[in-house]
Amino acid sequence: MKRKIQVILLSTLFYLPIASASVTKSLGNPNAPKGGTLKVNLGAEPSTLNPVTSQDAYSSQVHAYVLDSLFSRNVDTYEFEPRIAKGMTLSKDKKVFTIKIKKGLVFSDGKPLTSDDVKFSFDVIFDDTYNAIHYRSYYEGIEKVEIIDPHTVRFFTKKPYFKNEEIIAGLDILPKHIYGDAKKGKKMNKSVIGSGPYAIDKYQKGKRLVLKKNPKWWGHKDPAMKGNYNANKIVLRFIQEEQIEIERLRKGDLDYVFLTPEQYTKKTKGANWTKVIDKKKVQNKGSKGYGFIGWNLTNPLFKTKKTRQALAHLMNRKLMIDKFLFNLSEEATGPWYRDSIYASPKVKPFSFDSKRAQKLLKQDGWADSDRNGVLDKKIDGKKTEFRFTLLGANKDFEKYLTIYKEDLRRAGIDMEIKILEWNAFVKLLDTKKFQAVNLGWGGGSIDLDPKQIWHSGSAGKGGSNFISYANKDVDKLIEMARTQFDRKKRIESLQKVYEIIADDAPYLFLFNRKYSLYGTRKRVGTPKDTYTFAIGTSYWWVKSQ
Repeated sequence: MKRKIQVILLSTLFYLPIASASVTKSLGNPNAPKGGTLKVNLGAEPSTLNPVTSQDAYSSQVHAYVLDSLFSRNVDTYEFEPRIAKGMTLSKDKKVFTIKIKKGLVFSDGKPLTSDDVKFSFDVIFDDTYNAIHYRSYYEGIEKVEIIDPHTVRFFTKKPYFKNEEIIAGLDILPKHIYGDAKKGKKMNKSVIGSGPYAIDKYQKGKRLVLKKNPKWWGHKDPAMKGNYNANKIVLRFIQEEQIEIERLRKGDLDYVFLTPEQYTKKTKGANWTKVIDKKKVQNKGSKGYGFIGWNLTNPLFKTKKTRQALAHLMNRKLMIDKFLFNLSEEATGPWYRDSIYASPKVKPFSFDSKRAQKLLKQDGWADSDRNGVLDKKIDGKKTEFRFTLLGANKDFEKYLTIYKEDLRRAGIDMEIKILEWNAFVKLLDTKKFQAVNLGWGGGSIDLDPKQIWHSGSAGKGGSNFISYANKDVDKLIEMARTQFDRKKRIESLQKVYEIIADDAPYLFLFNRKYSLYGTRKRVGTPKDTYTFAIGTSYWWVKSQ
């Protein structure tokens, strides 16, 4: 970048109104009682707590309590509000963001938070010593961060991109004095230090993680944070089995659980439940996740589209929705939730159709040549039987996979189901040592950018495109959408991406939930059942100690 672009006069900047410098009204109950311990289930033990190298949902939940970002989304308006930052300005060419940081901020260890920490938090993502490749697709559009003074930083972007503002706003700020030493920082897998509302109190491996209120958190003195993060302690448990989780809720070992449709419908009935538990079934405009079976596209078994489409036609999702999901979910149709404005309404789910599947398999060269009950064909001149192993980390989902296994068997395909401990599963995922995997993605941002998962450039080691999907048309459309500030045009581009990926069938897309289902102990207070874009658990409190 030329020097004349690096030096931007303040007169060329204008205020970015959604990054409001003063928010005084809290969405929480300002009179909510403080104190007590809130007991939560993570779902599994995080593979690492290191905020530079972690990438699973479990560590992200921990970081949401311990780390703090420049701005956050208002769960009722979806607009940005200040966190560590107090304001943001943007150049007229939409390429330079100048951010003012609040003064007097400190990390939980008492060390001051300055512009140096903000710059480090960006720089570390592109430092090969730390191997943070999974974050790079988010931040690759930012050229550099410059320190203007101890409380002012400037982000220079390579080109206008509709999510630059959101990406910068959501940057978690890490203490350079802790993670700046690469050798030391890389080894910090069981602890994390930040400037958020909580800090690590104790970590019992395999059992639980206890967080305590961070007395140095800036939010304690901010009127906009009244009624937010009310508990003194938060206990995070690592329970993976649904039946154990629900029983712990009934006994009081957990204070709230996000319920599966089966739990909500069948396993939380009766006086033993209604006396101590409140059940909620809510809808909001928040983005929704989905489950999937992903095919390793470097494996010859899954390289052709017709075979992948046949595999999709062999899963009886409607039966599963009726049998296990009690019609509280619907069939997923593509690479993000089907109610998104970026999901093409033209795409219909693959129906359960064994005849159609057999026809596709035959067209793709599969046949039972030796009459042993398993399809085979020549691949690279060698007879190859259609046998593969499906890896998963969710024991409770095995009942879905067992139904799928039987329908595959009847079609001449042999699938072995292998359920692994989460950390072992992640290791195989990162090294791409799998044939097929059962996993899920969270909903992400409402204004989504699919590059992290679906662009061929995200298929490197540690990247989120771990199935190695590559389609030149998809790459081109994703790149085009990233620079479209006109939302209508961006919708057109990404709906086309949705259509192409759905037809390519690189995943077997499973289910989208219609509702958010959860149960809380009656000792938990909530200002409302849901906000417009999220449930808003940070506003809950403990009514009785």
